[in-house]
Order: sequence, then structure tokens, then C-alpha cells
Amino acid sequence: MLSAEKNQQLTQVGPGTPMGEVLRRHWHPIAGIDELDRNPVKAVRLMGEDLVLYKDLSGGYGLVDRQCAHRRADLSYGFVEADGIRCHYHGWQYNAQGQCVARPYEDQIDPQARQKCKIQIKAYAVKPLAGLLWAYMGPLPAPELPDWEPFHWPHGFVQAVFSDIPCNWLQTQENSIDPVHFEWMHANWSRRLRGHTGGYAPKHLQLAFEEFEHGFVYKRISEDTNEQHPMWTIGRVCLWPNGFFLGDHFEWRVPVDDENTLSVTWSFIRVPREREPYVQSSIPTWTSPIKDDTGRWITSHVINQDIVAWVGQGRIADRTQENLGASDRGIAVLRRRLMEDIDDVQAGRDPKGVQRDPARNQRVFLPSDSRDFFQHGLTLADYQRHPKWARLLNHFIFHAGQPEWVQHAHAEATGVAIQPISVIDL
Repeated sequence: MLSAEKNQQLTQVGPGTPMGEVLRRHWHPIAGIDELDRNPVKAVRLMGEDLVLYKDLSGGYGLVDRQCAHRRADLSYGFVEADGIRCHYHGWQYNAQGQCVARPYEDQIDPQARQKCKIQIKAYAVKPLAGLLWAYMGPLPAPELPDWEPFHWPHGFVQAVFSDIPCNWLQTQENSIDPVHFEWMHANWSRRLRGHTGGYAPKHLQLAFEEFEHGFVYKRISEDTNEQHPMWTIGRVCLWPNGFFLGDHFEWRVPVDDENTLSVTWSFIRVPREREPYVQSSIPTWTSPIKDDTGRWITSHVINQDIVAWVGQGRIADRTQENLGASDRGIAVLRRRLMEDIDDVQAGRDPKGVQRDPARNQRVFLPSDSRDFFQHGLTLADYQRHPKWARLLNHFIFHAGQPEWVQHAHAEATGVAIQPISVIDL
């Protein structure tokens, strides 16, 4: 368990809080590039701050304070210009650096005032990468935006999914270093949800956790594997500080505020060899529902099941009341390392995972047991016979509610139509 003080240190994310300052040293995915193509202005809330994200008429991106400096009108109802965003109320305009560049009536009455204007609203850096828009809210100079190797895998259909989760970021990220939950929440629980009352998934027998530059790798052996299995020789990546890489997809848990989190999933599906070469012109992004029509949490898909566990711990999990066991060694390791990050930032040092060398930030390698498949692909016939890849080719197992237009794009890319599922079968 944690003390109330340490739990507060790790969960509070607002400006000036210990963990908020750590997380502000990293880039975070906050929206889809195609979202801003459809609608160039979006209200966002990040780490306790109300902001507006926009794409201006010149194609540049900005992330600025939600309120206009004039009389506090909501800039998410503003409109974009060639350089920045303009308030709908009185026309004050701000560029991506938050500088007020136009005050129409004031500029007319006193033309010299435009050169003298020192009005500034807060503004943060935004960069596009891999179909996503990423924000950096920390001190300058900003570190490198991580350029992970999977972002460059060829012949893949990529989609990104957002979910609004009503709980603190930490209980979602602790899921990224908890191997045993797969056995129970995704395998055994899913069997019960499908109506199967007998038999259990293979038990976990051994766990290992190894730190590396970009986070931690967890490894596991279960009753149906051994020390030669990729889950032991390669493992899965708890990506620092708030990500998860499972060999074929990423998940990020972006703090909205102390009691809400934006879940972001980036999924790569290799197209069959018969569909190669394939170049994706635009990465679709969409928002997944987390409750059904009756108000119950959705339990049919992988990450929806995770969400049920996360929100069930409360808006902010009370870690003073927990009782950790041997399977929670990774949780303890994660918390200790985050506390060290807090110490590092308070001492003026970069926390773990921050990259400042552009030469080292090119197609950055991450461990993946799927690398051979992603490099070489499979024929459609071999694909459909594969115990793992056939499931991902035929179904979108991670989130419920995949829109028809995304299913159509998947079929256009792969030649295979998405089939519905009632409950995942892992």
C-alpha cells in the first residue's frame, strides 16, 4: 500500500504538482490529425488545464488557453485564420505562440497599438506524428517527440481510438505492468461472459520485470508456455511514463485532470501480401463508447474490460487500502520509479524516458514478438490460418463501437471485412 501523501503525489497532475511537473516533461497524444481536418477547432482539457487545439488555414497547429484575454470568451467557439485562431466575440486573434496579433477595433482606433501589444495567453507546442497530434506542456527547450519504429512499419492499416475514462491516470497506467490480469480479466472473465462455466485459462507460473531506457519490460511464463516462448524471451513494454506497447499496438493514458483520463490506442494491422504494396493516405481516428444503452460498462472488448477495472477502483484509487501480492511486483517497481522521477525533476534533471538527442530519435527500437510478421507479412491464406493474426484481421478486438466508415477503410486496405464479436475470445 501507499501512504495518503505518496498517493497524492503520484495522482495529482495540475500545474505545480510533483507528478504534474514530471508528466509535463513528456509529449502526449491528444487528438487525431484527421479530427482537425474534419473540424479545425477542438476544446481539450489536459492535466487540469482548459485549452483549445486548432489547425489554422496555413496548416499549422496551435494549443492555447481556452479563454480569450479580452473578456474571457471561449476560444473553442472561435474560428481559424491564416495565422492562428480568432475569438468569435470581438475578433481578437492569437498565433500558435499565444501572442495577440490582432484586436480589430483597437487597431483601427490606434494603429500604433498593434506594434505595442504585449497581450499573451498561454500556449503549448503541438506536433503531428503517426496520425496523432502530440502536445508538450513543459519548460523549453522541448525534448524530442519519440519517433518509434512501429510508426514506420510498411503495408499497414493504422487506426487510432480515443476513450474518455472517468478515473485517474495512474490506475490506468498500472495496468501496463500487470501481466496476471490477462489471465483473469481477459481470458477467464471473457469465458464466463460468453456463457462458459467450466475450465480456466492457463495459469501464470513465473514473472520478471526488467528496466530499460524507454520503460520496463515484463515477461511471463504460463502453463502453456516455457522459457523459449516470446512472452519470456521478448515480453511486453510498459512504455514510460504513461504508455504500453504490446508488439502490435500502443496504448497511452493521457491525464485530463486528477479524475479523468484520455485513453489513446494506436493499432497496426499488416495487410495480406496480395494487397501489397499498400500506402495509407490517412489514418482514421475515432472515439469508442464505454457504456451501453442501459448505462452499464461495455465488457465485450479488450480495452473496454480494462476500463471496467480502472473505473471500479474509484475516481482516484485509495492505495492506502490495498493489499499488494507477489503478482504486483511490477506495480511496486513502477511507483518507485515515478517517485524517483519526481525527485529528478525537483532537482532540475530530466525524468526517465526524455530524449534530447535528435540523432538517437529515429525509428527508435522497441521489443516486439511481432517483428518478423510485420517485416515480411503473410499471404491471405496463411493469415487466416494463424491463431493470433487471423483474429486481428477479422475483428477489431480492442474497442467497441468501431464506426462503419473505419470498417470500410479496413476492408478496402486488407480485402477482408470486419466481423462483429459479442465477447472477445483470447
